[in-house]
Amino acid sequence: MKEDIMQMEPKWYIVYTYTGYENIVKDSLEKLIEKNNLQDRILDIQIPMEDVIEEKNGKRKIVARKKFPCYVMLKMRYTNDMWHLITGTRGVISFVGPQGRPMPLTDEEIRRMRLEKVTINIDFKVGDKIKIVEGPLADFIGDIIEIDLNNSKCRVNVNMFERITPVELDISQIAKLD
Repeated sequence: MKEDIMQMEPKWYIVYTYTGYENIVKDSLEKLIEKNNLQDRILDIQIPMEDVIEEKNGKRKIVARKKFPCYVMLKMRYTNDMWHLITGTRGVISFVGPQGRPMPLTDEEIRRMRLEKVTINIDFKVGDKIKIVEGPLADFIGDIIEIDLNNSKCRVNVNMFERITPVELDISQIAKLD
């Protein structure tokens, strides 16, 4: 039985929590993993955060804020007994999915949420002419002026309203023109 579970590919799932319980759920799940020796079943627990500039009393400061309040992301090998353990955890309402049954995230959703560092093999270089294939600037043509492989981003000069404008794009939003 344990060998069968280890053959399963771990997938990302989303757990719905009570408001403000995200950290409590994460801590409780970490204790559950430790107590029940589930390190091979639940591989990662994340609460995605983002930096936001907040202005208070005329002063600006950077504050870390939850990207998805009330949600905790789990990378795990799912089985019915895992469902019972996780939904029985304090602060957990249910899994996100039909009738509270977990639905794994797609590769595209994982990439967009930045849950994992995805290595992208790119054949772009500075100076290449590209076409934007996704987003509000779709179908615009531009030239790559900078590539940031760590964040999978690039800066592209685009001709908008007869002016050259630099824009920052995700590498997945562009395609090389031949």
